[in-house]
Amino acid sequence: MEKLQLLAMVQAYTGIGIGLMIGLGAPVPASAWASCAAGSSRPRRASPSSPIRCRARLFLLLGLIDASFIIGLGIAMFFAFANPLATAFR
Repeated sequence: MEKLQLLAMVQAYTGIGIGLMIGLGAPVPASAWASCAAGSSRPRRASPSSPIRCRARLFLLLGLIDASFIIGLGIAMFFAFANPLATAFR
């Protein structure tokens, strides 16, 4: 195969990978948000300080869930604009 065809294949497969990273990376945090919110709305029988502790854990967990999507988006943008796989063919 010519260099140009190999470069086109690398870019095509990179585009598919980017689409999968962003496309599958969005619904997973959304469903995690929903399950966290549903789990924190259930009444609990515990000490009076328990809701504060539970809310702190909820916000920490939601922040980590968001961070995973943003990191995936950053990696996808890195491969979109500065593809290290395509530099071997240039």
